[in-house]
Amino acid sequence: MFTYVMLGTDDLPRALTFYDPVMAILEQSRCFTDEALVGWGSREAPHARLYVGKPYDTQPASFGNGTMLAIRAASRAMVRAAYDAALANGGSDEGAPGLRPHYGEHFYAAYVRDPDSNKLAFVCDTAMPDTSDPDTREDDA
Repeated sequence: MFTYVMLGTDDLPRALTFYDPVMAILEQSRCFTDEALVGWGSREAPHARLYVGKPYDTQPASFGNGTMLAIRAASRAMVRAAYDAALANGGSDEGAPGLRPHYGEHFYAAYVRDPDSNKLAFVCDTAMPDTSDPDTREDDA
């Protein structure tokens, strides 16, 4: 559905300190870099990309009330790792990793804000095998 999403920042180096480790955990590599804009994902269609950069209108970056970007994670362990990396690199907590059954039986997510206050969710919405591995247990919250 989406080709790309753009989030604004007034401090690109600070944003990269946050996004580079988080996107690496989510297995998304940089696909574009210039002095005002950086993107992760694939430049090949139909893959979606995430860009972070200075607003084109040269006005200060701002976040939208009620706006949130949810990024798919391949596992619950990846959700937790992305959340931990976000907090370790200038992000703030908006909801610790855990099951959110009101969104679906297997909906496992964590919520953060980046250093520019953009809200992000890391989401794994797949059934996990019931094993003794804490990263794959269904009751793992």
